[in-house]
Amino acid sequence: MSMAGNLRKVTSLGRVGGLRRVARLARRRPRVDLSHPARSPLGSSVVNCVSYRDGARVPGGGDLVDTVERVRKHGDGFVWLGLHEPTDQEFAGIAELFELHPLAVEDAIEAHQRPKLERYDETLFAVFKTVCYVEHEELTATSEVVNTGEIMVFAGEDFVITVRHGMHGSLGPLREELEADPQQLAKGPAAVLHAIADHVVDDYLNVTDAVQADIDQVETDVFSPDGARTDPGRIYQLKRELLELKRAVVPLTRPIEELSTRPIRVVSSEIQAYFRDVSDHLLRAKEQIAAFDELLNSILQAHLAQVTVAQNEDMRKITAWAAIVAVPTMVCGVYGMNFDHMPELRWTFGYPMVLGVISVACLVLYRGFRRNGWL
Repeated sequence: MSMAGNLRKVTSLGRVGGLRRVARLARRRPRVDLSHPARSPLGSSVVNCVSYRDGARVPGGGDLVDTVERVRKHGDGFVWLGLHEPTDQEFAGIAELFELHPLAVEDAIEAHQRPKLERYDETLFAVFKTVCYVEHEELTATSEVVNTGEIMVFAGEDFVITVRHGMHGSLGPLREELEADPQQLAKGPAAVLHAIADHVVDDYLNVTDAVQADIDQVETDVFSPDGARTDPGRIYQLKRELLELKRAVVPLTRPIEELSTRPIRVVSSEIQAYFRDVSDHLLRAKEQIAAFDELLNSILQAHLAQVTVAQNEDMRKITAWAAIVAVPTMVCGVYGMNFDHMPELRWTFGYPMVLGVISVACLVLYRGFRRNGWL
């Protein structure tokens, strides 16, 4: 069916009125994060709705149905609709207008999905996990290091719909960068899909660099003279946060590989070359995370070994002092048995002699333990 036929079908079914009702419902909710100049205040979930032709923004717009109608009437260009955490009611009209698959719509609304790439007829549905580094003055056993969100992308022949979940990962700056490069933007929805994937993967690399600084600090603390006193909870916390980062990065490998190698109608061979570059960056992030995991395991084992060594040293010191104290304890115990006939009990110098023997024996033991490194 032609694009004009699709538009007539949408209009004849009354979807236009339904979509306008959705827009009115959206305006009743508090607006979010619309301060960026690349955004238009179209409602709380609709962040922006812009059409592009030959890589340039088409003036006007504001109403989604009118914007789609203009694009399909001319037969070229595409619409980029940006949403932030839409509700079922807000997304219902949009799903009907662009004939989106119900399963993909459900994933886009519910969020908490693994990174993936799915094809529904002529529409691609991609899920990206966004990550950001949480700044902190000092790493503790409860510090949040990595915060995650999601970006879902519907890409068709004449539209791109981005659905963002989370308080980070804004696409406003990315939209401006693309608009500053009309030649790339003229390649259509696939160029937007590549730009989003590249943006997400670049964030992975930035976060891994920041996490490496935390790991270096923990490593320095563990191998310091007081390394045995380092809180192991910090190491476990880093491992937990690294696992969160791993869940975002590793599953994305297969979708990016498909976009860069397999023939897909929406993605031209020219854009696939750009996805291969994204794949290289993703592989680098994946290798860094694997290396961090191994390094943290080694740091944790080294810390446990240091604790064991410190405990052994403490036990040797306790044992050495116990041996030294055992000498006077033994002598005093013998002379405290209250027998009538014991050596030197009536001798004037008996008491000083016993003290001298005890002192000499303790001194000999002390020097011996010192020489052997026990004290």
